[in-house]
Amino acid sequence: MHDLVIQGGNVVDGTGQPMRRTSIAVKDGLIVAVGDDVGAGQRVIDAADLLVTPGFVDIHTHYDGQATWDPYLTPSSWHGVTSCVFGNCSVGFAPVRPDKTDYLINLMEGVEDIPGTVLAEGVSFDWESFPEYLDALESMPRVMNVGAQVPHAALRFYVMGDRGADHEAVPTRDEIEQMGELLESSLRAGALGFTTSRTTKHRAADGRVTPSLSASEAELLGLAAAMKRAGSGVIEVNSDFGPGEFEAMRAAAERSGRPLSCLIVQVRNAPGLWRETMANVRAARAAGVDCNSQVHVRGIGMVMGLETTLNPFRSHAAWQELADLTPDARRARLRQDETLRSRLENVHPQDRHTRWIESLFGELFRLDETMNYEPTPDQSLLANAQRMGTEPWSLLLEWLLADDGEGHVMYPFENYYGGDLEAIREMLTDEASVIGVADGGAHVGVICDAGAPTFMLTHWVRDRTRGPRLPLEFLVAKHTRGNARAYGLHDRGVLSPGYRADLNIIDFASLRLKPPRVLFDLPAGGRRLVQQAEGYLHTFVSGVETLRDDEFTGELPGRLIRGEQRAPDVPV
Repeated sequence: MHDLVIQGGNVVDGTGQPMRRTSIAVKDGLIVAVGDDVGAGQRVIDAADLLVTPGFVDIHTHYDGQATWDPYLTPSSWHGVTSCVFGNCSVGFAPVRPDKTDYLINLMEGVEDIPGTVLAEGVSFDWESFPEYLDALESMPRVMNVGAQVPHAALRFYVMGDRGADHEAVPTRDEIEQMGELLESSLRAGALGFTTSRTTKHRAADGRVTPSLSASEAELLGLAAAMKRAGSGVIEVNSDFGPGEFEAMRAAAERSGRPLSCLIVQVRNAPGLWRETMANVRAARAAGVDCNSQVHVRGIGMVMGLETTLNPFRSHAAWQELADLTPDARRARLRQDETLRSRLENVHPQDRHTRWIESLFGELFRLDETMNYEPTPDQSLLANAQRMGTEPWSLLLEWLLADDGEGHVMYPFENYYGGDLEAIREMLTDEASVIGVADGGAHVGVICDAGAPTFMLTHWVRDRTRGPRLPLEFLVAKHTRGNARAYGLHDRGVLSPGYRADLNIIDFASLRLKPPRVLFDLPAGGRRLVQQAEGYLHTFVSGVETLRDDEFTGELPGRLIRGEQRAPDVPV
């Protein structure tokens, strides 16, 4: 008898094949049968009219620290993610010398907007080498499977000492060899890849740019040679992709013989650059280089509220009077004190922050229950205020005070240059793209994009009105088997006999993203933006139910993924 039978669901199996109504049997953590008659099960779930998919594979997260203290890895685990990869963008926490942890915290705080106080209290640093970090991850059960990559910045800083934090410092030949040896041993211990950052957007909290920004050809090729020796791992890069940058990374991929994954977003200072980079990726693939473009499913928007990092009123003297109060006390005071509200609405400081917010009035959009991530200009704060005959500051405060002071607005600053998501649709439909960039665990006070799988299903498949939608089977395949294979995880992402029983049962008709909210549940009482979903009736990891009716069951079957995983001996 099977452990579990999912009966008569609308199965989208991750291969891109058309959805079909069928049943799935699970035993000992694996899918053992798919068909109309799969036999009896100790537990049977009637999935009639429900969507059944493989668990989503999120290849771009920053749970490097959170994975050491939080077994639930929210928000990603609320959205059907059953495997995730972190260590992206050159930042992470191993290797590290015991007396040098402060710099890695400083770098992560600046690059990924995770408060240093949270990391200092939450990360134990009970390791020095990267293999020891993997051992620490493996010792803790969690709700999903996790894999880690070796971050260039940490590797460079470990070998070169304080010199390694300076991107202009050139490592010696011996230092490059030492970095290569450490990278090789980490890959052999189970690291899924090596990541580097070559973008000026990435800066430590103290303002210094990322150490890998201008790493030389000799350094990159030395590390690539180590990957060739190990015979495993992906090279992930976040770059500005200025002149010669793609060519440098392509040369590293060619030397290593390993896949190259290029993070691609549409940036405002060069809104057409992403097409050029994706064309370079396609050209490299045509020449035999294993290369992909890692893209997002939605615009990247800064979220603003009364308790977020970018509170529009944070520099106002009236708001600063509330600074020492708890969030609940602040909200109560705002409800009760009309004079205080009037000051916030009508008296505005002439400082840089306030002027910046005012410059965005035509690009601020309300994040209410509709969760509209593809708004039109006439839905902006400015347009609404003009129609209503009120001042934008007054309407902004009204929006933020909604939902008992938990209202939010969004400024879509990347992937939205044209005022819609057509650039994203073009990225997603490119044959060389994979889905990433959700940044789960990062930018905790400004951005929360870990709900990407839910947005993908609701917006692109079901709800979009401002342009063409995309096929359900195509997107599910891209976010499951496509992402898994990009990282050599050939044992998951497909609902077929022999594959891991990582899967979701979803009420697709009712699936929705809930509005973002602020929690203060990080170590040291740290703040973070989260976004939950409704509609995940069941999530299974290795055949064990981890989520039921959008709530955790308490089961923690997730494990560390060490290195590439072989496909089952069953053809798909």
